[in-house]
Amino acid sequence: MSDLLIDPYRANSDDGPPVVAVFDAAGAIRSAGRHAHRRGQLLGALQGLLSIATEAGRWIVPAIHAVWIPPHHPHELLAHGPFRGWSVYIAKQACAPLEDRPRVIRVSGLLREAASRAAGWKGDILDEAQGRIAAVILDEIAGAQSEQFGLPMPHDPRLVRIARALIADLTDNRSLEDWALWAAVPARTLSRRFVVETGFSFAAWRQRARLMRALELLAAGAAVTTVALDVGYDNVSAFIAVFRRTFGATPTRYLGSNG
Repeated sequence: MSDLLIDPYRANSDDGPPVVAVFDAAGAIRSAGRHAHRRGQLLGALQGLLSIATEAGRWIVPAIHAVWIPPHHPHELLAHGPFRGWSVYIAKQACAPLEDRPRVIRVSGLLREAASRAAGWKGDILDEAQGRIAAVILDEIAGAQSEQFGLPMPHDPRLVRIARALIADLTDNRSLEDWALWAAVPARTLSRRFVVETGFSFAAWRQRARLMRALELLAAGAAVTTVALDVGYDNVSAFIAVFRRTFGATPTRYLGSNG
């Protein structure tokens, strides 16, 4: 991925100001393999869709949202389709009031404008006005509401095996009982552990995995009918209904309002 969004020096040094930013980076599909930063990173989308994967799960970042990645937290990035975004790096010592786990937040206009201002700063020492803007950025991140664009992964190795198989082939419609037999885990244990470890029932987790992938495919320009079939729906109307119930709009309207 372009170093307009991942600046190795800024991401891995606590020298300089507590907050540094880049803004309005554009490009085609890009990716960044597994890596971690010494600084915390808030990565936002202005246009397009970004997905982030960690050991704990996968997150989707549509426009008007951003993902918070704590310091030293390994992650992978992939931009789907044309993408414009921004990134704020926060020195480790300034991350104390922020979450110690990744999360997606809805970005306020104030946070976006403050990040845009910070991207124009020069030098390693902030003046009084810049210090106030840096404080606003930290306050806005700390107070932002989390958005439900994540797919938490289970921890039990048997459940992890099932989850990875489902993600690899979302059209596999085997029942919970069939998956339990495949992974050598009692069906009741599978059902209970999925809720305990991910917060979702097995069926709800699979549906969520399908919708996360659907967002990626739609952002890359795939037709709604193609997406519905590729993520395991036999009926396009059923896919649209589930999508609308989850995101509050049809796929076409949702991508139009967030692109």
